[in-house]
Amino acid sequence: MKPSLQLKFSQQLTMTPQLQQAIKLLQLSTLDLQQEIQEALDSNPLLESLENESRDDRNQSESDSETAGASASASENTETQINGEKDGSDQMDSHEALENKELPDDLPVDTSWDEYLGSSSAPTKMVGTNPDDDFIYQGETVESIQDHLMWQTEMTHFSETDKSIAIAIIDSVDESGYLTVSAEEILESLDDAEIELDEVECVLKRIQRFDPVGAAARSVQECLLVQLQQFDENTPWLEQARSLIEEHSDLISSKDYRTLMRKTRLKEDQLREVMRLLKTLNPRPGSVVSAREPEYVIPDVNVYKKKGIWTVELNNEALPALSVNETYAQLSKTTKNPNDSQYIKSHLQEAKWFIKSLESRNETLLKVSHCIVAKQREFFEQGPEKMQPMVLNDVAEMVDMHESTISRVTTQKYMHTPRGIFELKYFFSSHVSTDSGENCSSTAIRAFIKKMVADEPSHKPLSDSKIAQMLAEQGINVARRTIAKYRESLNIPPSNQRKSLV
Repeated sequence: MKPSLQLKFSQQLTMTPQLQQAIKLLQLSTLDLQQEIQEALDSNPLLESLENESRDDRNQSESDSETAGASASASENTETQINGEKDGSDQMDSHEALENKELPDDLPVDTSWDEYLGSSSAPTKMVGTNPDDDFIYQGETVESIQDHLMWQTEMTHFSETDKSIAIAIIDSVDESGYLTVSAEEILESLDDAEIELDEVECVLKRIQRFDPVGAAARSVQECLLVQLQQFDENTPWLEQARSLIEEHSDLISSKDYRTLMRKTRLKEDQLREVMRLLKTLNPRPGSVVSAREPEYVIPDVNVYKKKGIWTVELNNEALPALSVNETYAQLSKTTKNPNDSQYIKSHLQEAKWFIKSLESRNETLLKVSHCIVAKQREFFEQGPEKMQPMVLNDVAEMVDMHESTISRVTTQKYMHTPRGIFELKYFFSSHVSTDSGENCSSTAIRAFIKKMVADEPSHKPLSDSKIAQMLAEQGINVARRTIAKYRESLNIPPSNQRKSLV
């Protein structure tokens, strides 16, 4: 074959730096975006926050007003002294009174208490403080179960040997409050030949009576028995409760009440009283002392009803408004150094790209939120049972964007509504056909299941088959295994574990 030249026309998408930055900002959550904006402000002198600018102007105006007030006050005091109109001039001077042998009952003072209190109704502002820094949240103290037990150990009269044993025990306690190792393993970890196993058991029993009672227990059975030991011996049904835990803990966990009544020879009303006593116990003592820090969600959009119309607005308070520093931008025209001019121009272009990418992100987020609210209007009006089936492709067609773009803009983005704060992906769900020919959202079916379980009688909970039958009566045909899958996603146990006599 001979070599030849051919001319072809083709189209391809080029990932420019601007497009890459826009895609990156689009998929960031609000907290991550705040960090990204702060990094851009720190690295680019041509980029500034309007919030900081307005704050500086406000502080400057307050400083000017205070200076003017102080000058006026000083001028007034000087004029008073010149005119000789100072209050209390007819009274004796303090220095003259001290030279006299007899002191009067009331010495002259510059001001009276009434005048002082009247002129000091508001606290004096400290010099150099920012009014926006008042009452800044400093965070809450987070304490783990180990810290809580260690604090009580320090307050207990332990010998040095017993204290070392207590520290080894507390270090082996998990977040639920249970001991994760045996007493023999604790003895081996101490590596002290003089310490015996009985001494470890003795210290362990003392720790188990710390607050919360039952902490450092090796099993649920031991944890509940330790808690029952704190009850008064005259407590009704105390002996029966101990017997149930010691001999029939497996039947209690499986909630096989019929077998329990047969083996313990207790009647139903008697067993109900025993179970009511057991419900006062805490099988997870570590949950009393939580070590998890609270997780806060900053909503990206706010949805509210105004004059009968659902309105969608961006949460502008979550992100600062950015602009280009015009003072620095003008330096690119006046500076004579070409390197400085190029430096300013490059950062000026980066600042403009960054601001444009943020505007594109906000515009896309607002479009998608409008589509969600328009599609799920019945959800906002009547609740999750009226959630309509919707997939990413439905919104992509409405806003004329690619489905991947919708997926990015709905990930880790939250909507504040009168019904709570929801992630945008919450409003997307598959559909199930109904007898009327319409479609029902899987989210709505989960809401139906949750409501049915909440209203079921505790002594006779609904089975998955019964729930499927009740939904079929409403025209929603769902298989039993689908009900079981939805129930598990809601963390609802099966019917035999939901049964209760109390």
